[in-house]
Amino acid sequence: MTDARDLERKSSAVTLSDMEIFIFPELLYSLVLANIMSPRIWQWALDPWFDGFDRMKPYRRIIRLKQYIMDHYAFNLDLDTWGLTTKEREIARFKDFIEPETLKQSNALFGYEGDKYYFDMDIRTHFGLNKYAGNVIPYWKTETVEAMDAFRYKPNYAGGAGECVSLAALYAAALFVVAKVPLRDIYLMATPLHSQNFIDIDDGILTNNRRLVTKNMWFNGTELSAQARRALENEQVTVLTHETGYIHVVYDDATIDRNAYSHFAERLAAYLKTEIEEETLGNFVRHTRSIQKCFQIRWSLHGVDHYIGMDRALAYEESTSYTISANTRDKLMAEIDNEEFQPTPFSGRIIFNDMEALVKNRKLCMSAEADVNILMDQFACECVNARMAIEHLRKFCCTRARLPDATSKRFLPAREPLGVDVRMTREQIITRLGSIRSANSMADMAFHSYRDLNCIEAEPFIHAAIQRNPVSIEGAKKMDVAAIVKSLGDLPNDSIYDDSGRLAQPDEVWNYGRGDGVEKALLLANILRNRMPEEQIIIEIGMGKATCKVGIKDYSFASGKQLKSNVWQIPRI
Repeated sequence: MTDARDLERKSSAVTLSDMEIFIFPELLYSLVLANIMSPRIWQWALDPWFDGFDRMKPYRRIIRLKQYIMDHYAFNLDLDTWGLTTKEREIARFKDFIEPETLKQSNALFGYEGDKYYFDMDIRTHFGLNKYAGNVIPYWKTETVEAMDAFRYKPNYAGGAGECVSLAALYAAALFVVAKVPLRDIYLMATPLHSQNFIDIDDGILTNNRRLVTKNMWFNGTELSAQARRALENEQVTVLTHETGYIHVVYDDATIDRNAYSHFAERLAAYLKTEIEEETLGNFVRHTRSIQKCFQIRWSLHGVDHYIGMDRALAYEESTSYTISANTRDKLMAEIDNEEFQPTPFSGRIIFNDMEALVKNRKLCMSAEADVNILMDQFACECVNARMAIEHLRKFCCTRARLPDATSKRFLPAREPLGVDVRMTREQIITRLGSIRSANSMADMAFHSYRDLNCIEAEPFIHAAIQRNPVSIEGAKKMDVAAIVKSLGDLPNDSIYDDSGRLAQPDEVWNYGRGDGVEKALLLANILRNRMPEEQIIIEIGMGKATCKVGIKDYSFASGKQLKSNVWQIPRI
């Protein structure tokens, strides 16, 4: 293979770091397809948890699938899992694909901080990026379902785990394989700091890491909905991908079907918008802490009106099951000490009950300027911050997602659609995807993400292994070659990938403490290539073993893999 760009893209489909998916947006869906091709998720359907699935409506199937994922996978944001690189190295690597300034503005690892919300909450500290000073950045890698499952071999993990992109790809594949949701109804969204899916069922459902968020939940004012809102309220959607292709905020060409993208944009907009009602109003003040001091509640004590600040009333919610909602407010107020109330209204605060009455009597739409002005006219004189509060209410009821602009794109769909549907078997899907690799880049890249060395050329996989697996190099830094070889020999001869042609990368073997002989030989080659940059290193595979040849030294490991390519030349760095 001589095409450096093609080598970079195919090897990126193997390592699947956050920055690689940003540069090559087709890779996000390639991971979904690799998970669909994997036998792992198909085995879920045999679990008694999914008995009677065929008789359930789509929503019930999705909710039950959510609980399975909640029970078997943890959210993992340990950025040290996959090691460190430098900004300079990655910028040089991608210089032929994207401008460094564009990368910086759109990717968290290269300096992106988001808008004011993220500056206020110190997003780099929130994600743990602040501990990487100067030019050092982590490899924020996305895992296949096998690598997610293998977290159970790491200390302090009871089961599988993965970060947000891994969980989004896992959800998309499981929704298709287990819940039988057609791929046409599943859209994957990536922002610089988060990934989530939109499922076009009923009013729409968002995935948010391990959880699901319905439209009602989006507006319920809870901490879960606040977390789910974070990305779409404050970030640009960088990539939207679907069975028909992708659209990327940076690139001029989009491969997604234009009608599919329009449909998604309309459905997402409807999901993010609601009419204002009494319940919505209460959820809003609970959600938006910064404006709670703009409101007070009027309440009768022994037949006399008294008043309590909204912030104090909501504080009592935290210690009881009752809320300020109209149907349980009387019970909540009974929990509040009488000394919390005062007999006269608070100066400069809107009386919440009056706003409730207005909303109840007039159906107001916060996307309509005239309706917003009604609220302004009624309450602006009561509170100096009323305008700010009402503007926050408008945003709460009508979130506007920042999607890639379709009018600025050239839509160039794939020459051949995926043609994969829920009635097909796993074997039929693999055959179908294999037959269209030359006409559909997502299908082609799926085989590289799938890691079957009998279906792909070995060079991209080896390139990824030697260039982007620093954990094993760092972990073995104080060991001599004999100690490394002994340590590898002592590991269970057990690959995390079931099929005879699929292989783990060196850092997966190191992190999970197990591997087939071919994987062990490649891990050793990775370490020794770093130590001996000019030495010739060859891996030979056959006769039930894999041998790493370094100069005149041979290091052999037992192997059960059956690979079509049995001699690997390890490239120099």
